[in-house]
Amino acid sequence: YPPLRTFTSSSARPQSQPPPSSPPPNYYDLFRTTFPSGAPPSSPFTTDVRQLRREFLQLQARAHPDLHSGADKSRAEATSAYINEAYKTLREPLLRAQYLLRLRGVEVANDETAKVGDDDAELLMRVLELREGVEAAESEEEVEAMRGENEERIRESERVLAGCFAEEGRLEEARREAVRLRYWVNVRESLDAWEKGK
Repeated sequence: YPPLRTFTSSSARPQSQPPPSSPPPNYYDLFRTTFPSGAPPSSPFTTDVRQLRREFLQLQARAHPDLHSGADKSRAEATSAYINEAYKTLREPLLRAQYLLRLRGVEVANDETAKVGDDDAELLMRVLELREGVEAAESEEEVEAMRGENEERIRESERVLAGCFAEEGRLEEARREAVRLRYWVNVRESLDAWEKGK
């Protein structure tokens, strides 16, 4: 799959980048210990977050701008920013799924009109009910019960996405599930922001 073109000028290319004629590596190519086989389907969608964190810290230690000067410092700053963005993306299942879809030419991250399929109306009604339930909650116990149910929905979406990215030919299914997961993550954020009486 074609990698994203993150850097737009020679001054923004990180130290470890190939010659100007080559695009930057994709995020999976950056974390070669965590993902020795590259992006799915060569590697599983599910990520070893602890290993990813270890490799992130190692990469950042080598790229830290304070270790460089002049033009090298500018390249190190660009590298550090790229590593940060890659880590943040690969750490979170929703961002990871959106990134993998983007590598395949499908943009869903910022498309508020993205549809999940034939069950759109049912899903949207369910999400609306959940949000109203959060707003009406009177106790931490109610919120925690809703949180547990929603986390199960998130886990199920992640499981479906893992299956979609494990094989070719399931791009549309992955797109729909990524949109569904985005709804569940939004519900999670509403639950996290809940305050009694607000």
